[in-house]
Amino acid sequence: MNSQHRNAGDPIQNLAIGKIIEVDGSRIVAELDPGLTELSRVYAGEMYPIGQFGSIVRIHFGRRLIYALVGRLRMKAEYEAERGAMPRATSDERIVEADLFGEGEWTHDDSGKRNLHFERGIATYPLPQQTVYLTPKEELRSIYGHFKGSVIQIGEHVGMGGAPCLADLNELLGKHTAILGSTGAGKSAAVAAIVHSLVDRGKDETYEEWKPQVVILDPHNEYGTAFEGHKRLSTDEGTLSLPYWLLDLDETIGLLIGKTEYAATSQANIVKNALLKARSDAAGNELGLDPNKLTVDSPVPYVLGNPTGLDEFGKKVNGENYDVGLVGAINAQRPNNKNKKDHEDCNKVLRKLDSLLKDDRLSFMMEGWEGGDDPMPSVLAQILGDDHLVRIVDLSGVPNEVAGTASAVIARTLFSMKIWQSVKEREASPMLLVCEEAHRYVPNSGEAQYEAAQSAIKRIAKEGRKYGIGLFLVSQRPSEVEATVLSQCNSWIVLRITNEADRAHVRGVLPDSMEGLTKMLSGLRRQEAIFVGQAAMLPSRIMIRALDDDQLPRSSDIDFDKGWQTQGMSEEALKMVSDRWRCQKR
Repeated sequence: MNSQHRNAGDPIQNLAIGKIIEVDGSRIVAELDPGLTELSRVYAGEMYPIGQFGSIVRIHFGRRLIYALVGRLRMKAEYEAERGAMPRATSDERIVEADLFGEGEWTHDDSGKRNLHFERGIATYPLPQQTVYLTPKEELRSIYGHFKGSVIQIGEHVGMGGAPCLADLNELLGKHTAILGSTGAGKSAAVAAIVHSLVDRGKDETYEEWKPQVVILDPHNEYGTAFEGHKRLSTDEGTLSLPYWLLDLDETIGLLIGKTEYAATSQANIVKNALLKARSDAAGNELGLDPNKLTVDSPVPYVLGNPTGLDEFGKKVNGENYDVGLVGAINAQRPNNKNKKDHEDCNKVLRKLDSLLKDDRLSFMMEGWEGGDDPMPSVLAQILGDDHLVRIVDLSGVPNEVAGTASAVIARTLFSMKIWQSVKEREASPMLLVCEEAHRYVPNSGEAQYEAAQSAIKRIAKEGRKYGIGLFLVSQRPSEVEATVLSQCNSWIVLRITNEADRAHVRGVLPDSMEGLTKMLSGLRRQEAIFVGQAAMLPSRIMIRALDDDQLPRSSDIDFDKGWQTQGMSEEALKMVSDRWRCQKR
């Protein structure tokens, strides 16, 4: 039939490839036509491969079209043997297995224009002996572009003649997304491409106002080159301030007592009592707040005091008591005796506090507050203000022993602000948190490198969508990310994964059980991905949109060949590097 005169919903005999021999729930098995000598067909000047993983076939059921995603192509004899039957097939008989995923119907509007009404899900099931057809690319482009509402383009569909891959904006952000792939597969570039699409949407749609709020936790200082005009928060530039008083009780105990002595109940009680006393004093004396309405976790600034020069009984060397701020509240809990052993718990806490205050690397966290104006609004404005669209929190310069605490404070602060906003405030300022190296925050087993951040990230994953905070979990080791957290993601962008354990983990938690797609993961090209979930119109194989060099993260591999063609580092250059190293300043 001439492609120019046929009805869109009519069968195309040149695209028929075989007949169904089994329908098992949402899975069909079809035997390929014995006359097929090549695994490809040509229609309307375009090549159609047969049996390719991720390709789409259709079955006609009256005027309805039923679509299935190809997951497997194999010999019929192998299929029969797997079912325990005596193989009867000849050596060249083949079958294709596919998963049913949607239905459609072509209609005409009042102007005579053809439209495909497509829906995910299956209400009509095909029958054995029905013919299976390849899906015309014109029809595929209609399916892929069928989205209604707010969408962004994140790439193009592979093998669809440049058909754009659109993602539902609210599903992608509001219900969380996992971006997974091995090192070098293009995860960071994929994140940058999506964030650029979010930022550019206002211009593309000619909105009068468009102010997305994106916060990226960047442990490797790689995203700074990708976004012009972004706000960079870093310790080496002095632009990141996460003051000690922003920490809750658990984080403060972890900072002052540490992991090895975390179970020391007496020390934990000392910190808890002192923290509540210091917050209450500052609230009533400096900020005009009612101390009776505060809790030990309330983010109220308080005076630390000076733990330097105290003897073993909490007194200054000159014999005076020291009773200011947190230090004074700790000393107030000492026993009224001169037994050094009875004072050791207080002394341990004060010695740790003293060492933290003397560590220049921790100035972003341990800078003291001596009363006066409330610093809370300016601290929150760093990561929640409306002056920048993209904020990149560079954690590469944060000491490892407090990196988890710093990450936890940021995530928990974002979530707490959303909880205490009014409904209208929440609706007017949704935000996206991007967590690079997610396996550090929410590991599947063992001890977390960023243990303090676990509960904060988990809570955002489980409850964030209710409060207008979306989450991107980015990881190169999906098998090391906690499965319960990954299961909270309703959309998945999976790039090349070479490790079998990681591929198996992805197959186990993907919301769309498209086994054929996951089998392709080890063979994907750089920037090529499998896109599945609620933000995708249907599970598909895509190429992430290309970016200019000045829009890409600084995560490309070092060119050894090019690098070794240059002059080595002189002694003067080495001194400059060592000075930056010593002073922790880039």
